[in-house]
Amino acid sequence: MSPRQSRPTHLANLDLNLLVTLRALLRERNVTRAARNLGVTQPAVSAALSRLRRHFGDELLARVQGAYVLTPLAAQLAGQVETVCAAAERLFATGRAFDPDTTEREFTLLMADYQATVLGPALSRLFDREAPHAALHVQLIRETLGSGAGDVIRLVDAMVSSPLGHFRTPGVHSAPLFQDRWVCLVSADHPLCGTESFGIEDLARLPWVVPYHRDEGYPSAAPATRQLSTLGIRPRIAVRVESYRAVPDFISGTRRVALVPERLAAPLRSAHGLRTLACPVSLDPLEEHLWWDASHDEDPAHSWLRDLVARAAACLGP
Repeated sequence: MSPRQSRPTHLANLDLNLLVTLRALLRERNVTRAARNLGVTQPAVSAALSRLRRHFGDELLARVQGAYVLTPLAAQLAGQVETVCAAAERLFATGRAFDPDTTEREFTLLMADYQATVLGPALSRLFDREAPHAALHVQLIRETLGSGAGDVIRLVDAMVSSPLGHFRTPGVHSAPLFQDRWVCLVSADHPLCGTESFGIEDLARLPWVVPYHRDEGYPSAAPATRQLSTLGIRPRIAVRVESYRAVPDFISGTRRVALVPERLAAPLRSAHGLRTLACPVSLDPLEEHLWWDASHDEDPAHSWLRDLVARAAACLGP
């Protein structure tokens, strides 16, 4: 199928029902299952797939060894169609009476794996108890989300993040959730564990595991390396990872050290045979906030969600 020529697409000329069908097809990668989930006939979904293929100039679903797989374009569309459909559902739900006990709405929250690990259990329990028919979509993001964060927030319900400068834009509101502090994470048999005290010079000579550290420039936008720069330490980075949860795997049984939030270190410590050590100097505390677009302020469903996240954070204690 030849690539579709680039041309302007006007919303009035589109059948927006195709968005819902496209989402089901990309989720299921199967016409029969997509039809069953949509509550329509298989021929109707097959006809919609043909229209979508003509529109995009792409097969979207390609048969490989008896099963359908997403084409590269379909894989690119998969994330976009989820975002667009969720935004449309929020748009048409705005202003209507909201009952969390009966709603089937899907709420989307952005956060890094650190916030998901710390806040997730309490948030999950409250959500399940108060909105048993609703859906929660937690999108894990890079800690170093760039200057486009304000645009990203407009496409979801809210984001949990530290108050970085690129969120201070008109039309983006926030509320504090919880605080945390930095600790040093080391293997339980690390030489530092046998000393009564240690200082900056000890940290400076050790190899580091650092999450979300970009490979160019210094200091990085990553929170841990920003903190290290305040200590005057330019760490010898032995391992870079794209997840806080991956840090312990590269600490255990080595002489490496990492700087991690204490609330995250606590559940990981026993599972990986690690120890936490207080930093030898005071570092800036972590202050996690909930961020959302101001257009959601009058939405009763969104107001409920903000209150739910705040109550989940309150369960963490000081």
